[in-house]
Amino acid sequence: MSRSVLLIAWVCCSCCTALCASEPIRIRVLSYNIHHGEGVDGQLDLNRIASVIKNARPDLVALQEVDQNTRRTEVVDQANELALMTEMHSVFGSNIDLQGGHYGNAILSRFPIRQHHNKLLPNVERGEQRGVLIAVVGIPADSIDLNVRVFATHFDHRQNDYERRLSAEFINHLVDDQPVPTILMGDFNDVIGSESISRLLKVWKPTVDAPLPTIPVGNPKRQIDFIFGYPSPRWRVIKTRVLEESLASDHRAILCELELMPE
Repeated sequence: MSRSVLLIAWVCCSCCTALCASEPIRIRVLSYNIHHGEGVDGQLDLNRIASVIKNARPDLVALQEVDQNTRRTEVVDQANELALMTEMHSVFGSNIDLQGGHYGNAILSRFPIRQHHNKLLPNVERGEQRGVLIAVVGIPADSIDLNVRVFATHFDHRQNDYERRLSAEFINHLVDDQPVPTILMGDFNDVIGSESISRLLKVWKPTVDAPLPTIPVGNPKRQIDFIFGYPSPRWRVIKTRVLEESLASDHRAILCELELMPE
């Protein structure tokens, strides 16, 4: 084959890839504080959590308050169990050693998880250690696979917001000058207008225009569970809603449909 033919073939393939990559990619994402599978009725039941996830049909899920092999939850690896129930991939990030096992955040994905690591958030007041679990997933986009990062986090809950403010800055620095599309989800234990959420909004795109309450689960009045996108121009919000399920956990899950826009 001549060099000219090879060059033409390469140009054609490049154009096709660029064309495929230029189409928006729609992604459904869910954030859910599962309260280690214990519902407001005091019953430990991962099947109910799995049903919430399956009925929402998400591509990516961030879970908070997840147990791994602890005595209080019958020595079950909850992230792995939920992955089996929902037919998704899973990774877990431990922030605390607890009752013979671990406690932290998890990510479920319909797409292959290419890498992951866990980072501990600032803990300067000897509170419960919190963290952010980071995963890179490969999202198929016709002839290419696109890397998208997923952050799952859970901020400190105490009245003093000092650690939440530090955690917001910590997470902002994780995406400094990095163009990789990123979705941040979690329980931030703060509301729109708070200092910690305001700091996040300097970097991240919100997925709500007004609060969508997620707690208390029986009669929600405050939104503390959020989904954000980075960088802002790459994400278009189609719809965000809070799910109606009010028994399986002490939080309601929040579901967002996003479009990842071409560069």
